[in-house]
Amino acid sequence: MTSLQGTVLAILTVLVVLLITTKIKPALLFVGALVICYISGLIEVPELMANFANESLLTLVLLMVISGALEKTRLIALISQCFSKGSYNQVIFKLTLSTAFLSSFMNNTAVVASLISAVKRNNQHAPSRLLIPLSYAAICGGTLTLVGTSTNLIVNSFVVEKGLPSLGFFEFTLVGLAGLVVGLFVLIVFSRLLPDRRVDNSDQASYFLEAKVKTGSPLIGKSISENNLRNLQQIYLAEIVREGDKICPVSPDEVIQEKDRLLFCGDVSSVSVLQDIQGLELFAEHQLTGQNLVEVIISPSASLIGKTLKESYFRENFDAVVVAIRRGHSPLEGGLGKVELREGDTLVLAPGKNFEKSKDLRRNFVVISGIDASTRLDFTRSCSVIVGFISVILLSVFSIVPLFKGLLVLLIGSLLMGALNWNEVRRRFPLEIWAIVGAALSLAHLMSSSGLADWLGLLLQSSLNGYGVLAAFIAIYFVTLLLTELITNNAAAALVFPIAYSLSVAYGSDPMPFIMAVIFGASASFISPYGYQTNLMVYSAGDYEFKDYLKMGIPMSILYSAVVLFTIPLLFPF
Repeated sequence: MTSLQGTVLAILTVLVVLLITTKIKPALLFVGALVICYISGLIEVPELMANFANESLLTLVLLMVISGALEKTRLIALISQCFSKGSYNQVIFKLTLSTAFLSSFMNNTAVVASLISAVKRNNQHAPSRLLIPLSYAAICGGTLTLVGTSTNLIVNSFVVEKGLPSLGFFEFTLVGLAGLVVGLFVLIVFSRLLPDRRVDNSDQASYFLEAKVKTGSPLIGKSISENNLRNLQQIYLAEIVREGDKICPVSPDEVIQEKDRLLFCGDVSSVSVLQDIQGLELFAEHQLTGQNLVEVIISPSASLIGKTLKESYFRENFDAVVVAIRRGHSPLEGGLGKVELREGDTLVLAPGKNFEKSKDLRRNFVVISGIDASTRLDFTRSCSVIVGFISVILLSVFSIVPLFKGLLVLLIGSLLMGALNWNEVRRRFPLEIWAIVGAALSLAHLMSSSGLADWLGLLLQSSLNGYGVLAAFIAIYFVTLLLTELITNNAAAALVFPIAYSLSVAYGSDPMPFIMAVIFGASASFISPYGYQTNLMVYSAGDYEFKDYLKMGIPMSILYSAVVLFTIPLLFPF
């Protein structure tokens, strides 16, 4: 080993140890390691810039930004409705297939973020029995196509750097389908071991929302229970206003009539829930075009106090519409338009373009902040975003337009049509992922250029003591899997790929089996909540404990790995 290789190995060893033993953000550790390499003269600025401007990395960034527009379309609502009914096994089956399908074309992290609220609103089964299956299904689905997970795009950038042909859009699909089938089996058999932890939100202050029954609505003539409006998660029907009369409390046998106004109490995320119910028109529906919602609190000096929304000319004065009102724990009644505003009332607004320029904004509202919720895009914009995304994917699949160029055009189109705005782009920009992957690409390149990757490959080959290329392939898979559970998937793929490629060269083997071992090993994080971002996202949402992941993750990891290790050599011979 040369002194250069020793220095690089020392830096990487310290990095891995810190990733495993500390709670410092991985982005800081990777960037810190890269800064040390630069100061030491191991890497130069042009190479750094090239790695951070890597096309696969920028494609990943565009995918994660554009997913913000896809999340606001009606597609997510339709998918979530598919798994909202049925027995537990039926729900698991539909949840797995629909999540895997979405994750194969959208980034799987964005899919889980979009569907968590829909799963938590399921009124038949506890979210704690569905959220880990949601994460595992997204992981399996992400391995079906090139864009399903960030790992695939990152490994593809290494493949291109080595002078090999770029991985095909469906290069992974057959192996991924085999893993998905065994994953579905595990979820159906073992998910019943997950705990039932239903969260009681009854003591939380609720927002007051209003929706009107449209003319010709399919809800008309059916009871509350028949329309599934009874016991909705995070929202409940508190009152019906019919021709000026109030019906409160609302009986489950009460029949819905045309032009009824339904008054709900619940979480602010229920704005999109009500938009998804066919035949209901949310209060000020025609003003809701996919905006991120804003929360404001009425100031003691506000001119709004004592007036209704109509009397205060709210929309004209502030270029925003009120979609929900909250007044502590006090129940409101009579409809949003008839509520007399008071000091301290919390309003949820769908803002227009000139909202922040409105006069007297600060005098009327003491707090103005964005919240993690948005309205649905209207039908035209939803269709435009979905058709645009499908077109970009198809043009890429048939090698007509590169994926990066197509996504860039789609992003510009989404901004122009108002499906996204610059604030959303800034908020959704995956800065940490960009930093980690850019730094990991630089470190991986340094491993190759210094000869360290070749040295480690020969060391691993000799340690296998003549067991052959199959043993080396299996070893690469499990090393990647172990690192994934310890230091996250992208970091594991970036560190193992140079070794895997060098090992394939040392054996005189086709590199594809080893490339696939890295890809699937980096996506096989089922045992730990910390190894994969989707696992971490559902960790608190489902009120899980570490042992819950062990119950599901151990059988999932064993069977998934067995199928993948059997399938890859069949489809990609050595």
